[in-house]
Amino acid sequence: MTFEQRTQTTAFRVGYVAMLAMLLAPLVVVITTSFTSSSLFQFPPESFSLQWYAEFLADPAWMQAVRNSVVVGVGSTVVATTLALLAAFGVRKSEASWVQYVVPVALMPLFLPPVVLGVALLAFLGSFDLHQSYLSIVIAHSLWATPISFLILQSVMTQVNWGLRDAALDLGASPARTFVEIVVPQIKEGLLASALIAFIISLQEFIMALFLSGHDTRTIPVLAWTSISQVLDPVVNVVSTLLIVMVVAVLVVSALSIGLDRLARQL
Repeated sequence: MTFEQRTQTTAFRVGYVAMLAMLLAPLVVVITTSFTSSSLFQFPPESFSLQWYAEFLADPAWMQAVRNSVVVGVGSTVVATTLALLAAFGVRKSEASWVQYVVPVALMPLFLPPVVLGVALLAFLGSFDLHQSYLSIVIAHSLWATPISFLILQSVMTQVNWGLRDAALDLGASPARTFVEIVVPQIKEGLLASALIAFIISLQEFIMALFLSGHDTRTIPVLAWTSISQVLDPVVNVVSTLLIVMVVAVLVVSALSIGLDRLARQL
């Protein structure tokens, strides 16, 4: 290896480590300060304690927010994955000329500011008296999760052996049974990856939920924002730490289920 190549390799490694440190530093600060015994935000903490975790678990408002986030996250995951699966399958099997325009249209919600979507959904769903409900937040989060799930599943559909499906149909199997027993097993990894993405998007989305949630339907990010709008509550660091742990846990479970290499290819 020449001197120039060694210099380039070293520069790349230094830049990579620096970028990784910049990404991880805020997480380290949040996680560390969640164990502080002080009511003030300070890093590093003078002493460590689990008192804020105990306060979080004992607070009915936070427990309700956790339940709300789980309900909304599961609902958004089911809606987004189902719609994305149907759309990807329809696009793959359709020979109509207009199919080429489906992908750009499906991606449109990703390019709209969440504030615009939140205001539009608030006005629209409010006319049906659906604002401040779980359904309104699920719809909002599905608007962001469905396009990404669609892209993942559309990519997975290209790897399906459609000859097996055609053979099953020729042998008399119904289209529904063929899809469930032939197609789904071949795309189960993509389904898991798309569901994973949908849940994570719903778990961390804040702006649209702020517009659409009420007192009884506030998600974790909304309640966290409410808690720090006037004073920095140490419990928010606990919540942030738990969100980080939840996301990492979902990724680890998915990687163990379908393999790290395959998960990376799907994402």
